[in-house]
This record gives sequence, structure tokens and C-alpha cells, in this order.
Amino acid sequence: MDQRGEAEQYSYEDILRCMKKVIPLDLKQTVQVDKDLVIRAYYAGHVLGAAMIYAKVGEASMVYTGDYNMTPDRHLGAAQIDRLKLDLLITESTYAKTIRDSKHAREREFLKAVHKCVSGGGKVLIPTFALGRAQELCMLLDDYWERMNLKIPIYFSAGLTIQANMYYKMLIGWTSQKIKDSHAVHNPFDFKHVCHFERSFINNPGPCVLFATPGMISGGFSLEAFKKWAPSEKNLITLPGYCVSGTVGHKLMSGKPTKIVLDKDTHIDVRCQIHQLAFSPHTDSKGIMDLTEFLSPKHVILVHGEKPQMAYLKERIESELGMPCFYPANNESVSIPTTHNLKMSTTERFITSCATEQGKQSLRKRNLIHGTGTSEMNDSDEAVAEGVLLMEKHKAPKIMCEDELLQVLGMGRHLVQFETMNPSGLEAAVESELKRAEAADLGSEGK
Repeated sequence: MDQRGEAEQYSYEDILRCMKKVIPLDLKQTVQVDKDLVIRAYYAGHVLGAAMIYAKVGEASMVYTGDYNMTPDRHLGAAQIDRLKLDLLITESTYAKTIRDSKHAREREFLKAVHKCVSGGGKVLIPTFALGRAQELCMLLDDYWERMNLKIPIYFSAGLTIQANMYYKMLIGWTSQKIKDSHAVHNPFDFKHVCHFERSFINNPGPCVLFATPGMISGGFSLEAFKKWAPSEKNLITLPGYCVSGTVGHKLMSGKPTKIVLDKDTHIDVRCQIHQLAFSPHTDSKGIMDLTEFLSPKHVILVHGEKPQMAYLKERIESELGMPCFYPANNESVSIPTTHNLKMSTTERFITSCATEQGKQSLRKRNLIHGTGTSEMNDSDEAVAEGVLLMEKHKAPKIMCEDELLQVLGMGRHLVQFETMNPSGLEAAVESELKRAEAADLGSEGK
């Protein structure tokens, strides 16, 4: 939808038809889609079920990261991927310039702000999406409430979030190792201090903590609660993640507005405290650089970011890692050259000749550097061993030495010699040959 209120592009029936075509894929499972395309999924962290996709078409290969997180948190592990030989890495760049503080420092800051607000009788609104940060922060608060013996209610506003928690309980295998280890004793998604929120609670007096969707306060119950609670100085809005430009969340993160204008009839006074924390499931700038360096692709494309930050990250990747990097706009095409390798066999003798040539080349370089030679040699100079490529039907291509090929073909070596003459010598030779031919003709006539 371009604007709220417009008709949805897809119906519920469309979604059901789409789901019938979905094929489940296990992590690190390799699938041959057709004769040319191979794909494999890798654990991405981020949210439950998130995966990086490795794809190989012929000899060209790439990884599309989607959203990922290189730092483990309370409920999910860090992204994991094999060291692959890639022509291209397409990576998200949501936090292209951000380097976060340690996880423990961020958690302490968050808990301190929430505790201070509710201790003063205020309400805490935590706008979040149903899947991911909601579970992370609920685990953090539920554990803190238990340790501090707090009786102030913590609420979920969305039935969708409750359903998401159910999936987390079902899919423990996709969570962090710590949760998997403790699951037999206690399921950490069975929150002791978190309960469902009824709309009638919004006007209740007294402190509380409310998780409400959507995370950017672009509508829904998070916006409804914001309208009610923003005018009070006692209350706190904690923004734990990224917000798209134009949303209420982005306006709150961009400064300290005293008024939010939703439309000509809706103006919201903002007197509440605004607290911004980097509890995002997206990796930061360091994580992007670490993954890029680990995979060492021949080319990098940045997506899912803001242009100035992407330009900064592109410069870092090119200058620090020496990889061509692009950040195309939507619908813009980028051409990436790929290398096609041809597998072939060879003879033992040819391999020996290669080693011999490389030894000669190495010796020549040492003589030039340490001896009396004056010629310049580049580090990129390569030794070349000459051979013959034999291609037979239904057999793998094979490289061999020239005399080996002659044996295969049952042929001997033929040498052709050429002599050069100056023009005067050539004329004398032609005249001599003509006289010899005439003499031969006269002799035959006399007979």
C-alpha cells in the first residue's frame, strides 16, 4: 500500500495460495533447483527462521544475507556461514555507520530507565514488532522483575505476539545455545510476569510496562497508546530499534519534538521522556565488515540502508578490504563480471613441467633481486608452462605435453625449415633453375 486506507494488494486467499507453494528448507541443506541453480540456507540470527541464502548458477556464486545479526543475544545465536568462494555478496546495511556498545551495557541502561520510570509511577511504552525484539526484551524484563521482586504489571498488547511466543516454544532448536541447554528445565518463553493487555487498561491509573505493535508507531495500538501517554512527563517511550523516515518513531528519534502532527485534526503534545536504545536485530557496521572480510567476495552490493550511510560503508569496504562495492537505487541494474572455471585432468609429466618452469622462474627472480640482474620483475609475474589441450567426445578435457599428444595420435614429429635470401641471391637461384630446366628439355628432344 502507498498510503494507509488504500485497498490491500493481496487478499487472505492470495496468501493461502502462496503458502501452498512454500518448500521448507533446513539449515545447510543443499537443494538443486534445476540443472543450473543450487541453493543452500545458513543461520542468520536476526529473528526466528531468518536465513542467509547461498546461490550458485553454473560457475557463478553469491550470498544474499537478508537481515542478519553477527552478535548473539538472549534468545538467538549469531549468524553462522561457511567460508565460501563468492563472486558477489549482497548484504543489508541498515546500520552502515553504527557501532554499538556492549550488549550488557545496553541492557543495564534499558533496565535502569524502565525501573526509574515505573518507580515514579509512570507508564513505559515499548513499541516493537511481534517477532524478535519483543521476545528479547520480555526475557530481559521478566528476569529482572523476578530478581527485583517487582509487582508492577508488564503487558503484551498483541495477540500476534502471543502467537509468536508459541512458535518460539515450538522451535527451540533455532534459538541460542543457552536456551537450548536450559529448555529441559524451564522454557524461557513462559513469561512469569508478562500478561495480555486489554484495551480497557489504557486509562488505568498507576505504573505499567506495555509492549505494543507496530514498532515504528506508524499505526495500530502502539500509536493509540502513544496518543494517551505522550502528554505526561511521568511516562517513558523507549524506542529499541530502527524507524523508517516519516513514522512517529523516526520523528521521536530525530530530536525532542514537543508536538507530533498526525493530520490536520490530530496534534499530540509530547511531554514524556524519550529513550532510544540500539536493541535492533540488525547487525552493526562492525558486523557487516567482519562478515565481508570473512567471506572475501570479489564484489559487494549494499541494500536496505540510507544513502549517506551506504556511501560511507562502500568507501570503507573498498579502501580497507579492496573489494569493488555498489549501492544501487531501487530498480537500478549492476553488472558483475564472473570467472568461469573449466575442470580438466592432466598428465603427471605436464605437472612436473609446470613445477620445473615455476622453479626456473623463482630462481630467475632471486637472481634479479639479489644478483647482478637489472631487469624489473613484478610480484604478479607468473610462470607459464606450455601444453596441449586435448578434447575428446564424452571425456574430460586433458592437458598434456606435446610429445605425449604425438604418442596418443600415433604420429611422429615433422620439422619444416625455411631459409631466407636477399633479392639478388633469389634472382640468381631462379635463373640457375631455369637454365637447368632448359638443358633437361633439350636433352630429352635429342633422344
